[in-house]
Amino acid sequence: MMKTMPTNIFVKNIRKSYSKKAVLRDVNISFEEGKCIGIIGENGCGKTTLLSILSGLVPYESGEFIYGDTDLLKNDAKRQEIVGYIPQGEPLVEELSAMDNLLMWYEKDAIEKSLKYGVLGMLGIGMFIDIPVKKMSGGMKKRLSIGCGVHHNPKLLILDEPTAALDMSCREKIYSYLKDYRNSGNTIIMVTHEVREIELCDEIYILKNGEAFKYTYDGNVTHLVGQLK
Repeated sequence: MMKTMPTNIFVKNIRKSYSKKAVLRDVNISFEEGKCIGIIGENGCGKTTLLSILSGLVPYESGEFIYGDTDLLKNDAKRQEIVGYIPQGEPLVEELSAMDNLLMWYEKDAIEKSLKYGVLGMLGIGMFIDIPVKKMSGGMKKRLSIGCGVHHNPKLLILDEPTAALDMSCREKIYSYLKDYRNSGNTIIMVTHEVREIELCDEIYILKNGEAFKYTYDGNVTHLVGQLK
């Protein structure tokens, strides 16, 4: 039986300016599916802008996001099928419970099955399924956001600082989910500043002066920080 070759993924020549100021000048990143790609950079360097472009939420001046033979920036239907996006903020309806937020994305039977055997159970969402979002902790909101964001079983998950400002218990649940997601052959693109998240990454790119530079992480955070300036 022939082994299936992994799909190649390319972020090519992404450019974006705000008020004539170039934020992303010429961003190029390439990797194979099944890997976790970390994007690191100082505040204001354009990391969130890049993820928002790749997710189809922010207009761009030029560039491509190639998955196999498809430019996901020009094929909305394919992008929505393949990509799941978890932003830094939680895109939830504050007045509704976790269950009611999930019902906007899932059928009820699918929620119950996932709570028992799938991602919703892995994230521990059953423990707060009836709590209104406005009464949830930050960790609960983040886990619910991930649960909503992966309702369509995306092959590629884009996350913006997924465990920032969360407690240790919640971080461990999210780390465990991301490991399992990647180990199942799926792909992650993640903006992060957290050491544990960096250690999850197979490849690291530093975003600096509007461009992306591949960086080999040697386990020394001080070395990494020195490359950001």
